[in-house]
Amino acid sequence: MDLRALLRRTAMNRPAVLALALPGATELRPAVEAELRRRQWPVVDAPAAADLLVVCGVPAAEGADWLDAIERSMPAPAVRVVVGEGEGEAGQIALALDAAHRDLIERAVAPQPAEHAEHMEHQEHVEPMEHVHHMDHQGHDHDSHMDHMDHMDHMDHMDHGTHAMGDIAGLPMAERADDRDGLRLDRLHVPFGPGLSDWPAGLILRFALQGDVVQGVEVDHLPVPAVQRPPFWDEPWLRAAHGEEVTRGDAARRRCAAHLDSAGRLLAVAGWDDVAARCRRLRDELLAGATRTEVVGELRRTVRRVGRSRILRWSIAGLGRLPADRARAAGVTGPALAADGDAYDRLLMWLREIERGLEDLDDVRPLAPDDRSGPRGRLDGPRSPSQALLDVLPDLLTGAEFAGARIIVASLDPDLDELALAPATGSAHA
Repeated sequence: MDLRALLRRTAMNRPAVLALALPGATELRPAVEAELRRRQWPVVDAPAAADLLVVCGVPAAEGADWLDAIERSMPAPAVRVVVGEGEGEAGQIALALDAAHRDLIERAVAPQPAEHAEHMEHQEHVEPMEHVHHMDHQGHDHDSHMDHMDHMDHMDHMDHGTHAMGDIAGLPMAERADDRDGLRLDRLHVPFGPGLSDWPAGLILRFALQGDVVQGVEVDHLPVPAVQRPPFWDEPWLRAAHGEEVTRGDAARRRCAAHLDSAGRLLAVAGWDDVAARCRRLRDELLAGATRTEVVGELRRTVRRVGRSRILRWSIAGLGRLPADRARAAGVTGPALAADGDAYDRLLMWLREIERGLEDLDDVRPLAPDDRSGPRGRLDGPRSPSQALLDVLPDLLTGAEFAGARIIVASLDPDLDELALAPATGSAHA
């Protein structure tokens, strides 16, 4: 083995991973994230920084060109691994990652064509390491936080917006239109998603931008498969509605885990990687059956840190303001309605519901069959909670600055798995 091959094999001992989830595979995503954290493999948010693409869920036979485009954007040797249905157990996920890791190392030490070696050398010199999420990262000051957000938004646009969608070749097309000040500016049409980290699985937004202002949004999504099991985050309530025995503690545990997952996503988009990682670790501990005593101390410290941060509040307050009367008129229920405010208010509402839910973790009383209060809202309405959240997205995003768009989306965190729920009148159906 020559020196170059040895160095590349050493570099692949901890491959950088881009992990993406498909609709219907929500249960797999936390399990994959937990296994990556156990291995201490760095998680990245752009194809250009990734060695390994981990897809949670089996792609449809057609319409997966965006995944091919992401893989082509990764520097060789690149490996894609699909973690599919039936592989939700930690052992099965570990086996899938082990096989992909072996494949990656074999490709890394294989002789490379001259032009490919030149390309790889260029990649190694210019790779933007800002994309790597360091698990032990400690806080951000104001300037570094804003620089991070600007850089991330730009790279997400280039790596995932135009390239991952596959329906626009090269740069987005532009047209002239009047902006809000009456000036004639280029209007760019930019697709966003579905191949983004910390992004609702399968969501596609098509922005019309003038300068840095969102002028309009079209909401679309990948097909949501009809599955036998109810959506993962809503499962306890829907099982109880169908006559199964579910305890109040089971429902409280799933609600807390769902809100920790949502809070971790919002905090990651806002640049608070260390607190986001802490939320996800607590989420995984709850899903694994941790008791209230085991998590209450760290959870309360996390809540206090988030609540006391003026920088965090300054960076997301005012974004995506959704008053309660407007939310109610749009059919929004759950935390987004109760928050009666902006992205920051919705984050605090999640944290308050987590603290309340901890008191019920050990409650063995049965969950009432008519309790349909899922983590994102009522499950017995004419629309699923997440459909209502998707419906208000265009109004919340239109007129906002593009840099804040991802924060607004993350603060609502719609679960597209819920779109498979049939409309219910008086009863919930999976």
